[in-house]
Amino acid sequence: MSQIHVVLVEDDKELRDSLVEILSLQGHPVTAFESADKALPCIQYNCNSIVISDIRMPNMDGMTFLQHLQQLDTELPVILISGHADIETALKCIKQGAFEFIEKPLHPEHLLGITAKATQHRRLTLENRKLKQAATRQITLDELLIGDSEPMLKLKQRLVTLANADINIVINGETGTGKEKIARTLHNQSTRKDKPFVAINCGAMPENLIESELFGHEAGSFTGANKKRIGKIEYASGGTLFLDEIESMPLSAQIRLLRVLQEGELERVGSNQSVSVDLKVLAASKENLLEWSQQGQFRQDLYYRLNVASLDIPPLRDRKTDIPLLLGHFLHAAELKLDRKAPALSPLHFEQLMKHHWPGNVRELMNEADRIVLGISDLIYPTEKTECHSLAHQLTQFEYSVLHHTLNQFEGHIGATADHLDIPRKNLYLRMKKFGLKKEDYNPNALPLGNAQENDC
Repeated sequence: MSQIHVVLVEDDKELRDSLVEILSLQGHPVTAFESADKALPCIQYNCNSIVISDIRMPNMDGMTFLQHLQQLDTELPVILISGHADIETALKCIKQGAFEFIEKPLHPEHLLGITAKATQHRRLTLENRKLKQAATRQITLDELLIGDSEPMLKLKQRLVTLANADINIVINGETGTGKEKIARTLHNQSTRKDKPFVAINCGAMPENLIESELFGHEAGSFTGANKKRIGKIEYASGGTLFLDEIESMPLSAQIRLLRVLQEGELERVGSNQSVSVDLKVLAASKENLLEWSQQGQFRQDLYYRLNVASLDIPPLRDRKTDIPLLLGHFLHAAELKLDRKAPALSPLHFEQLMKHHWPGNVRELMNEADRIVLGISDLIYPTEKTECHSLAHQLTQFEYSVLHHTLNQFEGHIGATADHLDIPRKNLYLRMKKFGLKKEDYNPNALPLGNAQENDC
């Protein structure tokens, strides 16, 4: 962070020059003004500055100046000085938000001490703001997309890139991988985030109603159409339209959607009047749309209109190192929802969860968390109930967690993991075997544990 700057406002030229010299000799960059109205335009929210100002000045006095500065930035340190002070004035200044009040005649040591405190306060304020902003961005993304495996990190990086691009995107992923979550994240990270996000499941909508739902209709356009209806596409204008299971969309609707994407306008069912629309379309499919378009099962021209870019969501079986993190998140949510505590999980339980294929992906794991909390899981079998919360079980869980996160940190690198944990490699191998952990789960290029040698890197 750059050095904190001092904005000095003093109408007495002799005193102003003297204060500039005192502050500059102590290494404080100073910009001096003879009046507050001239200084005010130079101060902005989040500026690397503090303010030292006289109270009695022409045009705008120090108290009025302070009020304006408080409107700009309530945490900006403002030091007020006056030669006509009393206790009432000092209290009033502090009450209205001044950082400190100093009486004239000024003592350089006292002024420099307060200036140092003010600059340190400003530096910490700006650093905290920066950290909070960074943390907010990170939490927003990571809360929606839980996981720190390599496939998930790559997905997040690509997502951030595509969110800033105002283009149509195809989202590919198996059932239960979280395609709608990805779509909502793309919308929330984009410049369209303040406009509507409209989601439609094309597979769940009756074929005879989908065109009316998408494009809207005029009153009397068909039996039952008693009044005009705005369609989902028109309602989403300015924002994002998410079409889930796009492969299920009827051919007639595909043709009309293609025209909307080409022309930027639509016609409601039963109308000849065009309505302009501005859309970012996110289309999700569990099928290979390219193959479907090549086989004639999906319009090829529509596919290329939609697939300006694509996002591939990895199945859970390809990112098993994320399971402990995901499970912890889902168990906590299940505890709140079901109002009961989850039982402690033994190493055997973890091993079973890690070995499962998870055909239903993240959605299946989320449902499994509910079953664990309810005590009806098909995957895990509680052992002695008296040990569920024993010290031994809790220490075992902690050991598993440390091993998992360290192996993940060093991408399955046995030597680096052993060095970091300060244990012999042989002990690390034994502990990994105990929990069913395999180095290849953390590094696809690694040799299986049984083939590992002492010179493993």
